[in-house]
Amino acid sequence: MRSAVIAGIGSYLPPTLVTNDDLAARLDTSDEWIRTRTGMAVRHVVDPGDATSDLAVEAGRRALASAGGGGADALILATTTPDHQVPPTAPEIATRLGLGTLAAFDLSAACAGFLYGLTCASGLIATGAAERVLLIGADAFTTMVDPDDRGTVVLFGDAAGAVLLRAGAADEPGAVAMPVLGSDGSLADLIKVPAGGSRSRSSGPPSKQPDPGDVYFTMNGRETFRHAVRRMSEASREAVTRAGWDLTGVDRLAAHQANSRILAAVADELGFEPERQLSNIAEVGNTAAASLPTLLAHSAADGSLRAGHRVLLTAFGGGLSWGAATLTWPDVTVG
Repeated sequence: MRSAVIAGIGSYLPPTLVTNDDLAARLDTSDEWIRTRTGMAVRHVVDPGDATSDLAVEAGRRALASAGGGGADALILATTTPDHQVPPTAPEIATRLGLGTLAAFDLSAACAGFLYGLTCASGLIATGAAERVLLIGADAFTTMVDPDDRGTVVLFGDAAGAVLLRAGAADEPGAVAMPVLGSDGSLADLIKVPAGGSRSRSSGPPSKQPDPGDVYFTMNGRETFRHAVRRMSEASREAVTRAGWDLTGVDRLAAHQANSRILAAVADELGFEPERQLSNIAEVGNTAAASLPTLLAHSAADGSLRAGHRVLLTAFGGGLSWGAATLTWPDVTVG
């Protein structure tokens, strides 16, 4: 069976920065409080008028350049913050990248979206529906966060990361092994934006406006922590087993950069020392579906991720949704 192989990678961060001190100047918090609880120091945010597609186009352009140019047969956008409810955002991105009338669609699996997208891309390639797939994880998550809520506004930044996947063999570097995915809708209320969908729209007359707080992201932090650690650890063990590996033989753990406490707990559960963990949380914060591809791009660029490294990817997000996958990192130049 044909496998999806990473042939290019790129990422993009919007230029505007928000530091911990910036947040402390207007909220009841401090740089020390944020760092000790989240591991974050700064986050990038979209400028007024910019949206997810603007981030995704730039990351996609860089991934295509990293792969040596050329087009794609399909484009998948993993995001929780599309530009509009209708139309989907992926076709516009494809047009702006000059990719023509290829298949393009949005995928929503919250912070696990990139791993779900890897699975979809692998399926398109395995069936012969596509030779090359551009997978982009992008979120302008700060547009959904209450700017006055200390518990959430400190966590999130905006970003996009992308990989160009080509058809190849399962035993070559960059080939994505069989991913592990899961969900639990009985816990959907742990991570939620109450307003904006058909549920809230059908709950009153069209003229009724949602409650102001309902348009913002909400999260039960304590329960989210517990389930995130459990599900990422379980999925990671299964993915490593499917690959025929052992956890001690994994060179790098690339976990969704949710917060430093979750990352430490997952690493401890799986037995990963600090030198085997990839991290960019201090510089970007939690960037939702962009987290994993951005982490991979940054780590490959700074040398902490090198060709030949065995990599374990894992993520957890709203839904609840989670996943894990493995691959051997290829010799690729970051775009």
